[in-house]
Amino acid sequence: MSTAISDTSEVLVECRNVWKIFGARATAAVKAVSERGLSKRQVLQDFDCVVGVSDASLKVHRGEIFCIMGLSGSGKSTLIRLLNRLIEPSLGTITVKGRDIAKLNAVELRDMRARNIGMVFQSVALLPHRTVLENAAFGLEVRGVPKDERNKTAKAALDKVGLSDWTSRLPNELSGGMQQRVGLARALAADPEIILMDEPFSALDPLIRRQLQDEFRQLTKSLGKSAVFITHDLEEAIRIGDRIAIMKDGVIVQVGTAEDIVTRPADDYVAEFVAGISRIHLVKALTVMQPVETFATSHPGIDVSSLMQATPDADIAALIDLTMKSDRDAVAVVEDGRIVGVVTTRDLLCGVAGTPDIHPVAA
Repeated sequence: MSTAISDTSEVLVECRNVWKIFGARATAAVKAVSERGLSKRQVLQDFDCVVGVSDASLKVHRGEIFCIMGLSGSGKSTLIRLLNRLIEPSLGTITVKGRDIAKLNAVELRDMRARNIGMVFQSVALLPHRTVLENAAFGLEVRGVPKDERNKTAKAALDKVGLSDWTSRLPNELSGGMQQRVGLARALAADPEIILMDEPFSALDPLIRRQLQDEFRQLTKSLGKSAVFITHDLEEAIRIGDRIAIMKDGVIVQVGTAEDIVTRPADDYVAEFVAGISRIHLVKALTVMQPVETFATSHPGIDVSSLMQATPDADIAALIDLTMKSDRDAVAVVEDGRIVGVVTTRDLLCGVAGTPDIHPVAA
């Protein structure tokens, strides 16, 4: 389940007004965008150029799993390749740990990729004639790490992803899910602070996919890593991400927690995406609760201190369970020993329907 990351935590990756324009006249198109503020459609019409990413700005904090979600052609894979300069931005600034990556020379860029950023693609691209251990150690081999040291590190990474018994096997002896684990181990062996994941699980069967999603989130959090995870599946983004950016036509339409996006979609496009998403484990008591004063006015005979209690981050499923165990149709929300709100049955129904905030709580 996704959780919020503090805005005060360290920013590891930042994009500021980033554009990527493809085409023979890309330079002229970039100039026109800067001077005249052309739209994606205008760039295509006037310059026969395609806008892959349009004026994208985002921040990825330390310890955060940041999901970028969109349909095919939305620009999400282009954006993740900009983050480690596999492709060059046409306009804007990208910083990793405060360093403008466009200003890094070839040696500095190679060092940053080797030490700070790991990447796992949908096609994991294992070397077919090398063992699982050799594949996991490959990045360290490229860095010139001695064989004994890199093998020890790779074995530890393979153990983390549950492949300690498969080190001597070849890739063709592994299932698709196991091959993805090798790719993740290869990234982890380099001990990067940031892991970039480009739809790594999309080709897997649903059951294996969900298992790897949970394993990836747990592993990333336990190791204190940060991640940018690309997906076309909103349910996957919700399952994995602390925050989610939704892209359409190269534009970041909305950024927020899963609860933000599901309960407060920025536009009709996002609303259509979230229409079929269950809110029962997403919407929290803090979102649907009403002020104590409002409840007291409408229920003068009920003492709020006699209600069953829940924390502000209790989800609707937990609140429903408490309500069913109580002889009252309400639950008190308690924070730091103080009742800060009340959730009624009506509030729960509003949360399930995706229409909370009928009782804004006074600051």
